[in-house]
Amino acid sequence: MSESARSFRGGDLAYVAVFAALIAALAIVPGFNIGPVPFTLQTIGVGLAGLCLGAWRGFSAVLLYLLVGAAGLPVFARGGAGLASFAGPTGGYLLAFPLAALLAGFVATMALKRGLSASTPVIFFLGLLLGRYLIILPLGVVGMMRAGGMDFGKALGIDMAFWVSDAIKSVVVVILAYAVHRAFPRLLAQR
Repeated sequence: MSESARSFRGGDLAYVAVFAALIAALAIVPGFNIGPVPFTLQTIGVGLAGLCLGAWRGFSAVLLYLLVGAAGLPVFARGGAGLASFAGPTGGYLLAFPLAALLAGFVATMALKRGLSASTPVIFFLGLLLGRYLIILPLGVVGMMRAGGMDFGKALGIDMAFWVSDAIKSVVVVILAYAVHRAFPRLLAQR
């Protein structure tokens, strides 16, 4: 039965809650700013949610994280919280995260239909890259342009400063997600 064709079970809700907490923990690890955008480990949690939980549970974990932050818990980068975070320079990135997890989850589910193979990590990595460059980059850049009053070139330049570190974080996510699926081969097979 497909993940979207049925409601979540208790175990699904537990996974969603655990991954939302993981994203929050990775977001509040002290980082540094590149322009108006902080460098954090938050995207590691977003990628893991998608690759480990699949599309809808991964999306739900990230959405829960955003709802908790919007409700006022200081779980965003630099201890940010509340709806104002979505109107700031990082608002576009925040809004992009659930969609990126959704895409990564679809890619992971497709990659694991035949089980783990030598090509699985490559497919996982490509899924993360697609999420980064088709979803996170455009929404993040638009968010910076809107909130920071900057032109496209400047916003893209700030985003480009994250490209190498995001590629490295994606490799870490792939290694971790592959290990999770080796340890729990039925995590997505039941979906």
